[in-house]
Amino acid sequence: MPKKILVVDDEPSIVTLVKFNLEKTGFDVETAFDGRQAVERCEKEPFDLMVLDVMLPGLDGLEVLKELRTKQINIPILMLTAKDDEFDKVLGLELGADDYMTKPFSPRELTARVKAVLRRLSSNPSYTEEKELEEIRIGDLVIEPEKFEARLKGQLLELTPKEFELLLYLAKNQGKVLTRDQLLNAVWNYDFAGDSRIVDVHISHLREKIEEDTKQPKYIKTIRGIGYKFGDPQK
Repeated sequence: MPKKILVVDDEPSIVTLVKFNLEKTGFDVETAFDGRQAVERCEKEPFDLMVLDVMLPGLDGLEVLKELRTKQINIPILMLTAKDDEFDKVLGLELGADDYMTKPFSPRELTARVKAVLRRLSSNPSYTEEKELEEIRIGDLVIEPEKFEARLKGQLLELTPKEFELLLYLAKNQGKVLTRDQLLNAVWNYDFAGDSRIVDVHISHLREKIEEDTKQPKYIKTIRGIGYKFGDPQK
């Protein structure tokens, strides 16, 4: 079965261009022209990936992304924007986008990015039900990859998809010093040209959710000049 893609953009020329190139590659493509329609479509039927424009009338792309994640609709999302704005990029990824492209873009590159996101997620147990992983216990933290859930002292943590992926990767590599570039490659699977702020923002948010004192973290420790290390606070 071909992968089903939802393309959301209020510019008919962009929609036509993206739809043509994705269908030429073998994808089944459907379209929406505003944010509310995109959310409603995702509530009614499953899609394998969404190409989502940031600047939409009414409900914009970031609001669409936030609403979908709040409703636990974890469809992979590649965001498009006419703005080359670092804040938008970080915020989009922070809310759970899987990749990000700035207009104007090459249709060939967009198709390659779509394939890359689908390829990565198809091998990621967090997005599949076929692979079962045992839960990970570190201190008072319990991570359940099958359920895409993490608990601290029995309390369910409210994590975005990217925060969960980052936490899971850190926990699976407990005790190892991981560079920001390693984390970017492992969690985002894309070279953001050394944009370590994306990692630092997510680390900061994770610390707010799992550390008793964010200024003296016991789980996620900073290794100055290198990156981060995940440890057991009880050791």
